[in-house]
Amino acid sequence: MMKLATIGLNHETAPLAIREQLAFTAATLADAVRHLIADTAAEAVILSTCNRTEIYCVADAEDVLAWWANYHQLTVDEIRPYIYTHGCGETIRHAFRVACGLDSMVLGEPQILGQMKDAVRIATEQHALGTWLNALFQRTFSAAKEVRSHTCVGDNTVSMASASVKMAEVLYPDLTQANVLLVGAGEMNELVATYFAAKQPAKLTIANRSLKRAEDLCDSLISPANACLLNDLPHILADYDVVISCTAAPLPILGKGMVESAMAARNGKPMFMLDLAVPRDIEVQVGDVAGVMLKTVDDIFAVVETGKEARRSAAAAAEQMVERKVMEFVDWQKQRQRVPLICALRDEGERARQYVLQNAMKQLARGAHPHDVLERLSVQLTNKLLHAPTSVLSKDDDLSNAISQIYRLQPPNHQLERQAA
Repeated sequence: MMKLATIGLNHETAPLAIREQLAFTAATLADAVRHLIADTAAEAVILSTCNRTEIYCVADAEDVLAWWANYHQLTVDEIRPYIYTHGCGETIRHAFRVACGLDSMVLGEPQILGQMKDAVRIATEQHALGTWLNALFQRTFSAAKEVRSHTCVGDNTVSMASASVKMAEVLYPDLTQANVLLVGAGEMNELVATYFAAKQPAKLTIANRSLKRAEDLCDSLISPANACLLNDLPHILADYDVVISCTAAPLPILGKGMVESAMAARNGKPMFMLDLAVPRDIEVQVGDVAGVMLKTVDDIFAVVETGKEARRSAAAAAEQMVERKVMEFVDWQKQRQRVPLICALRDEGERARQYVLQNAMKQLARGAHPHDVLERLSVQLTNKLLHAPTSVLSKDDDLSNAISQIYRLQPPNHQLERQAA
């Protein structure tokens, strides 16, 4: 049975090794959405970030779980231990909380809202949004805007980008003496580049598949930076003390062999490497190379805990606002579910009106007195409209209260006296 649902995993339910297996890269996301709605879901949005992959859909949750496993050439049994599933009501609450940053590794972080909007945009381009998801995400984005405007949940946030700098400073406390290499020029590394540029490193380079995008990012920074292509990495890697990588590549682009060659040329000088990508950009075996301090997105957690208590108190107010918005959306859903019944009821009334009106017109055409025609019309219309409720009421006492509420009725006085006796 198809219904509104969320199927997903995040940094709390699955380690990085599992998250990267079930992630959708930027290059494959549109294709995945298209395949999902082709035969499994009526509507679908896939949100895939470094910390979570979630499928918001109108579908049978088990069918979507099977599709997800099959898409990544895995079995349902292999991935089920890491998966959470939300039904209709919980999906609404979960979407609102995610967009507000209340479910993030970094409580209140703002990037997730932009990532969710990108996911919805891609789904829209694939014609994967219908009535339910379109309404859900419109309300979600509205709720997120209100929560972020009227609470302090995003204040004092240590972002993943700023945490990258803090982690690098463990090995190189004075970044003005360090050479920094950023691999990738996407949204995350744009933020990372801004923070590192503010530290005025001795040398800052951005390597990217598109040279122009890397050059544009360099031009936007407050300190000088150089651009190069990913193909240049084997030749320049040895020159850098700090390497931050975050691309949408489906496979690692910094392998153990490349790093070993770079370290051999560094004469024992250590290298800090941080992999912010999911799937990973840096082979896990690089961590075994002597002199390399390799960290991943999961290692950021301890750093971003800073200021979390202050944000947690603000989150309480945000949670209350989310609950109110959830109830508003649920009420809207219920109203929509009643619309077809309301339309059918009015159509039935219109048919009754047309029937008695046609009879009246025929009587007038035959010369009947208008007063008599109107009298007969009013009686016929009353009988037509009340026939169905009185027939049901005579057979089913359980509907008595409902009909009393609909017509605002009170039992006759003699019935009340009999009930009191």
